[in-house]
Amino acid sequence: MKLSIIMPVYNEKGTIHQILERVRSVSLPGLDREIIVVDDCSTDGTSEILPAEAAKGDVLLLKHPVNRGKGAAIQSGLRAASGDLIIVQDADLEYDPHDYERLIKPIREGKAQVVYGSRFAQGHHKRMFLSQRLANVALTLLTNLLYGTSLSDMETCYKVFPAEVIKPIPLRAQRFDFEPEITAKLLKRGYRILEVPISYAGREYHEGKKINWRDGLAAVWSLVYYRFAD
Repeated sequence: MKLSIIMPVYNEKGTIHQILERVRSVSLPGLDREIIVVDDCSTDGTSEILPAEAAKGDVLLLKHPVNRGKGAAIQSGLRAASGDLIIVQDADLEYDPHDYERLIKPIREGKAQVVYGSRFAQGHHKRMFLSQRLANVALTLLTNLLYGTSLSDMETCYKVFPAEVIKPIPLRAQRFDFEPEITAKLLKRGYRILEVPISYAGREYHEGKKINWRDGLAAVWSLVYYRFAD
């Protein structure tokens, strides 16, 4: 069995080497892995770092000629992925790859079809700022109301899917609205989502955080739209 790790990257010069080393260091007994890095037309020097990382032989590097957004980068990664299981990994050090085993275990044991890593379960989150927390709570509550589920963290980056589940789903999101779109479409197709606790160390906007209030509005629109459309 193989795990495909899709890493969308945009202007992460200060963290890209470290996050790749963290991903490489994770022990995944019984699993092969492939790391797919999608450079979404970085302009800060990240693009000059990535070829050396790819030359190490364990990174498949894809490049967008223009900046298209996180959702578009994930879609490019999905098309290239050859793994049985797929996870998305942000490049900003907020999420810890050592949580992979906890996330993958329920699927390998046949206890879940899709697993989300929750930053709010069992008090594992840290450095999540109030505005971000409130936005996440509101979007997750809207998800639960619209789709009749009981999630605690719809907006989490850490989502694990079997390839046979996610690849047939048509995706349109270009930016951060990937999270509500994929969640809505999974739930509408009858997939139950199991949440497991993960660690989290948020960063501030001056440290490079990119999501903003406009993305929150886009997430609301996506949740409502995909409740009635596909």
